[in-house]
Amino acid sequence: MRRTKRMRSPDGWIAEYGWEESIEDWKRPKRSSRSCERERRPGRYHHFKTYERYIRKLACVERRAREPSLEPRGYEGRPITRAAPARERTGHWHHYSKSSAHSGRSQRSSRERPRFHRRKRSRSFEDDEEGHLIYHNGHMLRARYEIVSTLGEGAFGKVVECIDHSKDGVKVALKIIKNLDRYREAALSEVEVLEQMNSLDSEKKFGCVQMLDWFDHHGHICIVFELLGLSTYDFLKENGFMPFTVDQIRHMADQIFRAVHFLHQNKLTHTDLKPENILFVDTHCAIKYNSKLKRDERTLKSLDVKVVDFGNATYDHEHHTSVVSTRHYRAPEVILELGWNQACDVWSLGCILIEYYLGLTLFQTHDSKEHLAMMERVLGPIPVHMLQKTRKQCFVHRDRLDWDEHSSSGRYVRKHCKPLRQYMSSKSSDHEKLFDLIQKMMQYDVSKRITLAEAMKHPFFTPLMKGHKE
Repeated sequence: MRRTKRMRSPDGWIAEYGWEESIEDWKRPKRSSRSCERERRPGRYHHFKTYERYIRKLACVERRAREPSLEPRGYEGRPITRAAPARERTGHWHHYSKSSAHSGRSQRSSRERPRFHRRKRSRSFEDDEEGHLIYHNGHMLRARYEIVSTLGEGAFGKVVECIDHSKDGVKVALKIIKNLDRYREAALSEVEVLEQMNSLDSEKKFGCVQMLDWFDHHGHICIVFELLGLSTYDFLKENGFMPFTVDQIRHMADQIFRAVHFLHQNKLTHTDLKPENILFVDTHCAIKYNSKLKRDERTLKSLDVKVVDFGNATYDHEHHTSVVSTRHYRAPEVILELGWNQACDVWSLGCILIEYYLGLTLFQTHDSKEHLAMMERVLGPIPVHMLQKTRKQCFVHRDRLDWDEHSSSGRYVRKHCKPLRQYMSSKSSDHEKLFDLIQKMMQYDVSKRITLAEAMKHPFFTPLMKGHKE
């Protein structure tokens, strides 16, 4: 399984933030940007008319990825069908949480967190200069978890595949957090959320990843998760960015909506929903040669999915930082700094559904104003009352988005974005219902945006309701 990596611009790197975001980012404490892998790897890719042309571009980027870069190292995952350079490989590990040092949350009021301090180390337990635990395959943690292999490495630490000898050799994913105070604090925040969610869902009815155990290992917080399969983004990539079918989207969306609605019912907002944070429980698939596209095509045997990465989940009563979500799934009220609530998750899920349908990200940009211009191109003008209230008045001129359609960015937006309904590949009833649902989820005005409770009753899910009754 190769590393999750978004396409870069064929013309090279583009700025990750606009100037106005750079200033704001300098003034505020660092938070969720480390959890947003695509935010760390700026660039954009284009919507190509054919898969063949797209694959040629992908191949070019894959070759470029082998050159030295500033990106995180690759990861070793489960076996793949063809060899790839070590830096190119990845695994499902990092989707259990890509949270970094700062979760952005205020101190939990429910209970006092234990404090961990750097301890004196015996020679058998050492850290490297970055704070990672030094270990080897066969290393035992708590005389229970035997490390089999390294699944990957990130800003927060490393994730390893382990054999749990207390559970008849069941394989688990174990995240080893760096032995640094700021990373421990973020890890403890995630542990607290997972403990509450898992206890409330003791019968495992909702699709949230299960935390099996956690402990402090010589200053390293270690979190044990059930071992899952590929993320939905990684599967798209493995499958040549072939879109999911409408029926597949229906089955996946039903589970995702129920999982996130479960969070909302318990006064939590996920804040970082994206295809990378939705994992298939099992990614075994049938491989069949597609003579039309002249390549192998993978068909999943199971569409069961789970939502992961609660490192940035925020309770309703907690401090809400001004910026949340990975760029491409960020709601307009967040960009305009109008305040946000659980409705920002609904917007993110709307972006995810259209990405499943297209196989490509809808809003591929790293600039706030360009992002808003893309929204207007796809969804129509931003309501005047939102532009009047925004703190980002640098985006506004005479109650309209201050946007030059004839600039290079303007030409890019006009060329690569189009009204939402024009993305439909069929006028059939199922496609119409899906796009009606997406449009309701991507309403600018939070008060008019559909809730997940309402979304689950949308006619798009009627075929599943009939199946449940039978």
